[in-house]
Amino acid sequence: MRIAPLLFLTLVMLEPDFAQQRWHARSVVYSTGGIVATSQTLASAAGAQVLARGGSAADAAIAANIVMTVVEPMSNGIGGDLFAIVRDAKTGQIQGLNASGPAPAGLTIKAVKDAGFDEMPQYSIHSVTVPGCVRGWADLHAKYGKLPWAELFAPAIHYAEQGFPVTELIAAQWNGSATFKKLAADPDSAPLLPGGKPPALGQVYRNPELAGALRLIAKEGPSAFYNGTIAKAILAKSAKLKGTLSAEDLSSFQAEWVQTISTTYRGWTVHEIPPNSQGLAALSMLNLMELHDLGSLDSLSDEALHIQIEAQKLAYADLARYVADPRVSKVPVAGLLSKDYAKKRGALINLKRANCAPVEGEPLPSEGDTIYLSAVDADGNLVSLIQSIYQGFGSGIAVPGYGFHLHNRGGLFTLDEKHPNALAPNKRPFHTIIPAFMEKGERHIAFGIMGGLNQAQAHAQFVSRIADHGMNVQQALEAPRFTRQKFTSGCEVHLENRFPAPTVTGLVERGHIIRPVGPFSLDMGGGQAVEFNSATKVKSGGSSPRKDGAAVPEAPNYWKP
Repeated sequence: MRIAPLLFLTLVMLEPDFAQQRWHARSVVYSTGGIVATSQTLASAAGAQVLARGGSAADAAIAANIVMTVVEPMSNGIGGDLFAIVRDAKTGQIQGLNASGPAPAGLTIKAVKDAGFDEMPQYSIHSVTVPGCVRGWADLHAKYGKLPWAELFAPAIHYAEQGFPVTELIAAQWNGSATFKKLAADPDSAPLLPGGKPPALGQVYRNPELAGALRLIAKEGPSAFYNGTIAKAILAKSAKLKGTLSAEDLSSFQAEWVQTISTTYRGWTVHEIPPNSQGLAALSMLNLMELHDLGSLDSLSDEALHIQIEAQKLAYADLARYVADPRVSKVPVAGLLSKDYAKKRGALINLKRANCAPVEGEPLPSEGDTIYLSAVDADGNLVSLIQSIYQGFGSGIAVPGYGFHLHNRGGLFTLDEKHPNALAPNKRPFHTIIPAFMEKGERHIAFGIMGGLNQAQAHAQFVSRIADHGMNVQQALEAPRFTRQKFTSGCEVHLENRFPAPTVTGLVERGHIIRPVGPFSLDMGGGQAVEFNSATKVKSGGSSPRKDGAAVPEAPNYWKP
């Protein structure tokens, strides 16, 4: 009985590097083919099967996202928005896709106030903006797809009709008391409450109404959603609730291909989606962090965390003050991302003391439910994709007969007419969801981390783990993190309890107020990443244990003649 401990000790002494580095819970997934990483294994498997059928990374990402609308309906759906970043392996070109919809043409600050609201409502028809997801799928497929459009819907339709066992963390989200109250308030949400209650863990859940909607979109394309029978159902529900959404608002919507915004960090180039999203804050935070030699510090030390937390405060202050729809409001992106500006802002960081001063600017939202996925195909094309209906089950407004909810992204507008993010007709709201991408030499990584305002600060921490501390994508996803997504001012910070006690003590001595959370807390957001090495042609992938998902490699047809 004494041999095993002695053997372990011997192995540790013989393999110090392995013993030191192998603290993460999951291994990296490697493949010479493609890999799809999502927050639910059925979606990852569906994407991998699409790759095996000869589909591109874009095809796999779309198919996986469609499955996600079935298996994680509280976090995403065809009633929401979408953003993506794509890297073309042949040209090396990186492009962003903004498929976030604007406010209806009839939705004004006066209209909201006349409806009895002093601030933007969260669970009201007035929080519903044009859903951009389906148009985003269509544009992504038109530009980068290889398989027929309708084929991409087959896995999701199967799970919606035949059912799937509800997984652990998704079941917990579905069964939250606040979620139940939101669903129960709208009779059209009945398909999401089988037997009058949320499905239990492991229960086989079906949504034939959503299957019908997906069949229509598979057959008719995006016109089914923006001009056809689904559009009519959306408009009828809006009219019933005295909303302003019109047929013209839906039919005229177009997604937009955009140039990503970027910065450099330790030799890496990091890409984000430009405003109206919060991606700018991740880049600003990295510019501030770059002023300090984080690579010489332990990644779990109070010194390293203090610098990152203080950088977050400054970056998010600018986020709150400036970010809005650039088609309507002037957003000084170049100035905010300049290295000179970072040096001026960085001078405000006190290395010995936390800044507890209130942040100027409009208060930012504190939570959100989202799905993120990434895909790489055998050729090395990469897709980083994020899709959401914002808060759990969005606005709580279900579309009758089709089994999905409309998002509440309009709740992120402000009614302050002087603010850049003030509500206005045909204007896109400030957005929390952001896909990301980073590359250096032969390494190309599509990544993203979910969770409202947690996202930009989590992106910066992920990049630092790779660039400063040499972690692989799985280690960087699993590493303990902090978040201040619920605080835009003051010194409160959520900290996972995997940080060493001296780290917590050191932060408290600097004036931080620590709010401890669990070891793999959803407060920190689940995430995925896939990497392509253009020198070796090997792909790798990872998935955070904070969600139910996995990175799944493409399996070739071994029996093909």
